[in-house]
Amino acid sequence: MKTRTRLHGLLACGATLAMALSLTACGGNDSGGSSKDGKIHVLVYGDASNKVEKQIVETFNKTSDVKAVLDTIPGADYQQKLQTIISTPQAPDVFFNWGGGSIQPFVKADLLMPLDDFIAKDPNLKDKFLPSVFNSAVVNGKSYGIPMRGTQPVLLFHNKNVLDKAGVQPPKTWDELLAAVKTLKKKNVTPIALGGGDQWPTLMWFEYLYDRVAGPELFQKALEGDKDAWASADSKKALGQIKELVDAGAFGTNYDSVKYTNGASPALVASGKAAFELMGSWYYSQQQTDAKDFAAKGLGYTTFPTVPGGKGDPANVVGNTNNFYSVLKKTKHPEAVAQFLKLMYSDEFVKAQMAIGNLPTTTNVPKFLTTSASPEYSRFQYDLVAAAPSFQLSWDQAYPPAASTPMHQAVQQFFNGQLDADGFIKAMQALPTE
Repeated sequence: MKTRTRLHGLLACGATLAMALSLTACGGNDSGGSSKDGKIHVLVYGDASNKVEKQIVETFNKTSDVKAVLDTIPGADYQQKLQTIISTPQAPDVFFNWGGGSIQPFVKADLLMPLDDFIAKDPNLKDKFLPSVFNSAVVNGKSYGIPMRGTQPVLLFHNKNVLDKAGVQPPKTWDELLAAVKTLKKKNVTPIALGGGDQWPTLMWFEYLYDRVAGPELFQKALEGDKDAWASADSKKALGQIKELVDAGAFGTNYDSVKYTNGASPALVASGKAAFELMGSWYYSQQQTDAKDFAAKGLGYTTFPTVPGGKGDPANVVGNTNNFYSVLKKTKHPEAVAQFLKLMYSDEFVKAQMAIGNLPTTTNVPKFLTTSASPEYSRFQYDLVAAAPSFQLSWDQAYPPAASTPMHQAVQQFFNGQLDADGFIKAMQALPTE
């Protein structure tokens, strides 16, 4: 499942484009929101997960007087076209998003309906989801999203056979990771595969190291506009440890010419040319698609190493907390929308999502874990997220879309030595937070 691959291409596009909308409506109707045809229109990102979304709409329509229509926009165009229609008569009633920064502009423009009244009437709309995930769509203290689809924490994957031959164990600490890098280099193996050509995979190293060194508070302060957070001692310490890893040759020398999006970096791990790769949980599904035998017998996974003296809880995770449904204020059928959203924590929803490889973040998931295609892996992920004191949303999703490109550039340039710590700090301080 290459969800992360697609999302990052979208999030780089923050500007509203003057283009005509072309919707593919699974329900056979592309007329727009409820104000036009008396139905609620649910707009989603067009991909393989749509069959579950279509199923849930069909279930809803069996008992609801107000019918729902599922509209999709192909993934490559989703963010751009959503921004084009969001304030027009063609806007949907309910729409797919990534929470965090992806909805902040819409909240600021007063286009979204706070869901707190829905939750007051049905507390399950909040209580049936893991708190660390649900809170990713809370903006200014108000809830603007209900989780849908599945969680995607970032994990440290490895080739078991490569580690065994080198006599290396999956690292639990930062020092163990550095030692593994040294050993693997002597074996002529690239210690860590990195799709630096895509930029966003490199960002994951910053996200985890900042959390392990400083805890989630530093990033939260920066996101709220505190520019001094980036210049703090903890920030400089995290940057120093990133540089230490790069200078140790952990990623080889040509990582900027390697991409994740074309399957090149995962292939390095599957073929044994690299030992580790830090990637979202969808990596497991991708390896099952691209190298099934390797995924079944040779792919291992673990949490990110602890950092000595760090303020972050070792149980913290980073990544994509989930996708969300948000509701436009203009909907003419809020009661029907509220009923539709209740299906996001139903047993039917959970089982359908797990059948296609997604891991929902509802509290009823554990009883279905044994039905997953990969029960052990699903259990590992769920327990990790359920126990996480903090689940930090990927930086380029937590920030507004306009920050994505300059953020990625700063990350790449620091890795390449084109920016020193002060240069990186200045670049991050210049990012827009609204």
